Parts: sequence; structure tokens; C-alpha cells
Amino acid sequence: MNIRRHFIPLGILAATAALALGQGVLRAVAQNGATTPDFSGVWTHPYFPGFEPPASGPGPILNRSRIRGGTRDGVGNANQFVGDYTSPILKPQAAEVVKKHGEISLAGGTYPTPSNQCWPSGVPYIFFQHGLQMLQTPEKIVFLYLRNHESREVRLNRPHPANVTPSWYGDSVGHYEGDTLVIDTVGVKRGPFAMVDMYGTPFSPALHVVERYRLIDYAEAKGAIDRNSKENIRFGPGVQSLEFDPNYRGKHLQLEFTVDDTGVFTMPWTATITYSVPVGSWEEHVCAENRLGNFSSGREAAVPIADRPDF
Repeated sequence: MNIRRHFIPLGILAATAALALGQGVLRAVAQNGATTPDFSGVWTHPYFPGFEPPASGPGPILNRSRIRGGTRDGVGNANQFVGDYTSPILKPQAAEVVKKHGEISLAGGTYPTPSNQCWPSGVPYIFFQHGLQMLQTPEKIVFLYLRNHESREVRLNRPHPANVTPSWYGDSVGHYEGDTLVIDTVGVKRGPFAMVDMYGTPFSPALHVVERYRLIDYAEAKGAIDRNSKENIRFGPGVQSLEFDPNYRGKHLQLEFTVDDTGVFTMPWTATITYSVPVGSWEEHVCAENRLGNFSSGREAAVPIADRPDF
């Protein structure tokens, strides 16, 4: 029996109240004698996988498989993830990894990813999630992501430790630069499904991600939204709980992130994610672990098991 639960934590209630008052307005927040932008609340982006190509310069790996015909002609095919292994940002070994993942998808298979295997997503892979809530305090920022109870904490105005212990979301430190929240992340742990995107693009211990969050007017956001609409599938009504209000013209939250990994990429590359005010409610989304988690292939997933009793 499939039961969908509808409990709402106190933090979500607070965020919902903020939405009712008009989310996305620059509210002055006193912090260490200065004023900072208020990004708190619930945000959503409607596109999948969601990485928006930049207006210029090196960008993320894109899908070689495109939809042909209909209103979505030319958009990346969300049923086939065939990363562009010919991209100049990839070193040869990484290009081969991306190519092999694409061949599995073209053959009708599904390769394991952090999200379909119920593993922590890591940065920047986690940015594909369409639901995001930001909680701000003077000491840290907390990111809550819609799927599978994933969350991140970012320490403010603190350095990275001299010796970073790798962790699933890395060691993240942040600071404000005027109206922009800048987050620096290193030490992302590599699990059995280590990848930075849905195309299986790998990463190495050298992975370094810099995120820049700021509130922008719709006129500025529109360029990124238009680029995204040509690259990624937009979810229609009823597909996700937090839907995108296409008529919203207020402040948008934009994340611009830069990925630098000398072990995998020939150069740093940049992408954006443009969030808007959601329509709908924040519902519980749980990844259901099962030993046949690699859905269409029938192979067993990497769910922890024991071959003998431990008691």
C-alpha cells in the first residue's frame, strides 16, 4: 500500500509564512553590524536535470540525446542521459567514463546514480533537486533539499580546516559579498557512484566548487530561464509537488556555481540554477531502498546487506 505522508516541520511552516508575506524581497538582516540579503524560504526550479548553460564560456556537460518533434523539439531527452563525451572540458579518462554511461542509456538501460541508489548526492550533483529551502542564522546557512531528507550546513566566516576530512557534501564555508552569498566547498567524499551530474561525469579528490547565490529581478532571470528551456525538460503540473509559477515576476534566487577539478576537467566551468517561488506544498519524498534499485537492468543495487547474523 502506497501511503503519502503530509507532515510539515516547524521550519517549513515558518518558510510558508514567509512566502505569504512575499518571498524574495531583500529584507535587511542585521549581522555583525552589516546588512545582508535574506534568502530564507522555499524555492523551486522546474527543469530537469536543471544545470543551465552559461551565456558564454565553458559550461556543464550537455545531453547528446535530444527530443525530436512536438513542442519540445530539440530539448535534451530526460529518458536518455547521453553526456557529450566530446566536450573540451573533459580529460580523456573522464570522457571515456561519460561515454560508457551514455552507451548504457542508449541501450535502454539505467546506470546507478546517487539519486536512484538512495545514496547522498554530494555537490554539485545535488543541485538537480527541484525543491530547496534555505535557513539563515548569523553562524551558518542550512540547505534542506526536497528528496530523501538531504541537507547541508555551511559555516559562515570560518576557514576550511588545515586537513579536511572528506564527507558526502564536503566542507563548506561561506561569507557575504554585498548582496551575494559565496560558498566554497572542498573535500567531497567519493562513494561508489561518485559523479557531478546525471551523465555520470566523475570527480576526483581535487574537486572544488564555488557557489554564488543572489536575488535578481525577473528581467535578469529571464535570460537564464530561456537558455534552460532550450536545454532541459520542464516539468508540467502534477509531476512534482513544488511546481513553478510561470506567471511570477518578482525576485528570483539564482545560483551560479563554478566547478574546478584538475583531475577530471581541462578547465573550470560554470552553470546556473534559477529558482522561483513555488506553487504547491513541501511534501515528504523518500527514496525507497531495495536490492533491485538499478531499475531496468535487474542487477542488484548497492544496498548494505549482511551474509551472516551480527548478533
